Amino acid sequence: MNKIEYRAFELSNNSEQNTVEGYATKFAKPYLFLRHGGNDYFEQIDEKAFDNADLSDVIMQYDHEGKVLARTSNNTLEVAVDNIGLRIKADLSKSENARNLYEEIQNGLVTKMSFSFSVVEESFNQGTRTRRITKIGKLYDVSAVSIPANDDTEIYVRHFVKNAELELLKLKIKLFN
Repeated sequence: MNKIEYRAFELSNNSEQNTVEGYATKFAKPYLFLRHGGNDYFEQIDEKAFDNADLSDVIMQYDHEGKVLARTSNNTLEVAVDNIGLRIKADLSKSENARNLYEEIQNGLVTKMSFSFSVVEESFNQGTRTRRITKIGKLYDVSAVSIPANDDTEIYVRHFVKNAELELLKLKIKLFN
């Protein structure tokens, strides 16, 4: 009979313990922006809308108001544009309010995002009733939100495993395969 060995691992207590990631907007599809007069109106962010946009000193808030929870100028917030959309990574360990938001995200109470910005160029398609934002001037904030304008956004807790603990997990997997 083979002896069964078990190894346990837990999340690390490193400085990235309170890290969240997500997308404040995505490029893939138009989202319902407004219902008016029996009509649905949509909005879509163009995949090149952030080209040359001012991404300096962006802040993170909850519902676009209240205290600053993270910001790019002190390296607690990173914002980057990739092929999916506007990606964020935030360290929510620097204040009690930030840690509270982290806990709400971790518990699945807050799962969506939004962003505030200035529009430099846009177009409107009458047939599809879609506003297409083609050039953003300034990104002001990214926010975890209770009710998003764009339901195709997300924010989640990032999990890290210590290298040694990851090696133990790999060993356990090898033992059972």
